[in-house]
Amino acid sequence: MSIHNSYFSRNNTIVFSGQTNTGRNPIIELYYGDGNIKIPFGFSRCIFDLDLEELKLKYQQGIISTECGNATHTLRMINTSSFNRDFLNTKTSEEKERATSFDLILWRIPYEDFNETLPQYWDEGVGYDFTDFSSQPDDRNYSVRPSNWFKRQTLYNWEQEGIYDNTNNGTFNFSDLHIVAVQHFEFGNEDIEFDMTEEIKAILDGSFVNPVGWGISFLPQLENITGTTKTYYTGFFSRHTQTFYEPRLETVYDDLIEDDRNNFTLGKTNKLYLFSYEDGNFMNLDDNPKVTILDQAGVAIPGLIDLPTCLKTQGVYEVEIPPLIGYPTNCLFTDVWSNIKLNGFSLPNVINEFVLYPIQNAIQIGTTTFDPSVYGFDFYGIKQDEKILNTDIRKVSVIIKKAYTTNKRLPKVEGYYRVYVREGQTEVQVQDWTKLNRTPNEYYLIFDTRDKIPNEYYIDLKVISAGEINTYKRTIKFQIVNKK
Repeated sequence: MSIHNSYFSRNNTIVFSGQTNTGRNPIIELYYGDGNIKIPFGFSRCIFDLDLEELKLKYQQGIISTECGNATHTLRMINTSSFNRDFLNTKTSEEKERATSFDLILWRIPYEDFNETLPQYWDEGVGYDFTDFSSQPDDRNYSVRPSNWFKRQTLYNWEQEGIYDNTNNGTFNFSDLHIVAVQHFEFGNEDIEFDMTEEIKAILDGSFVNPVGWGISFLPQLENITGTTKTYYTGFFSRHTQTFYEPRLETVYDDLIEDDRNNFTLGKTNKLYLFSYEDGNFMNLDDNPKVTILDQAGVAIPGLIDLPTCLKTQGVYEVEIPPLIGYPTNCLFTDVWSNIKLNGFSLPNVINEFVLYPIQNAIQIGTTTFDPSVYGFDFYGIKQDEKILNTDIRKVSVIIKKAYTTNKRLPKVEGYYRVYVREGQTEVQVQDWTKLNRTPNEYYLIFDTRDKIPNEYYIDLKVISAGEINTYKRTIKFQIVNKK
């Protein structure tokens, strides 16, 4: 499994019946209630757009492929109160009560007149403060330039003030909104985790055209609440935060390679792979190849002729071989890859071999137990303490061996890695434990720096052996730096 992050291209918080613009504020403040509001009741709404160009490119190149597995897309925004539970049920510095027990909705910014050829393009703006300090005539942090509650750009208004009417009495109503997701917040300090999988799929397959962004707001029942004497607030880091907690769309996709060529076992499903390169770079074929399995006598096995393959990731094709039963072991079998076409030309079949091993190689049954092993690691692809430009894609090969030996070959083990940054004594997770790719000759991971925030990164490694989990901390440390 791998992760791709897409970040906000713009964001803003618009305030009920106000011209205030807060597009450059590092915090997105969502609130509702009567307290300290100059109008009968008040609330705010967040709007944002996503830069999806790199994500679209990865899909076009096949780096992200859903032929062999699924991909999920989750909007993640960090709550400004999530770091200290003492903030719960307290007030902010502006006397706003921290909200609890509420729902937030994620919705699509609508087309004008319900016409997909009339997207409501909008500008982020340059404002910062919610409040105009009239005693400071040159208050550069306050702005009424669009976007705001009324205007999306200088020459254009929103079709409906505030984008939609929460009483269903306007030009565009809440009942007309395309609701993407709803999330409940019990304590108010939870992070946003909106599932946008179907929404992003619609963009990628072209069924959702001309997207201009999304909005986040409280349910109308909260926005319309009356009779309160307080303002209830929750906050999230915006794209202008000076911290590591920039909001993002997290795409998790299955590109895990687990090649069984060196451990092809009788009686279980095995996987084989074909790797396609051009001048050392992965390339996709015109069509997915097919696979036929020949037995030890060179005869095609019934049911294993012209097996379909799927594109696992760019230039890598996977085939699942159903369990082989009743064949002698250790015997040599053949996998023939056919229908190989590139740029309209047919290429010769690719013929590989594998040994069929008895199931005892994978399963141990007896009266004794196995002692867990201690492992050592060598790696190449990233140097220790290296400074890497955020334009690089690195293949990091990991050599797993028993500690205190020089043996580089190991039988199949379960190797994992995780990526994180550190803030003081806190480890901020970038990628949770993920299996290392396994090929007949190496273990490796692909690290794409292009969607990573410049910082100092750490990689931990973990090996599971004889029921014991051994974690090796800070095996690799490096920095990602901006290219100017």
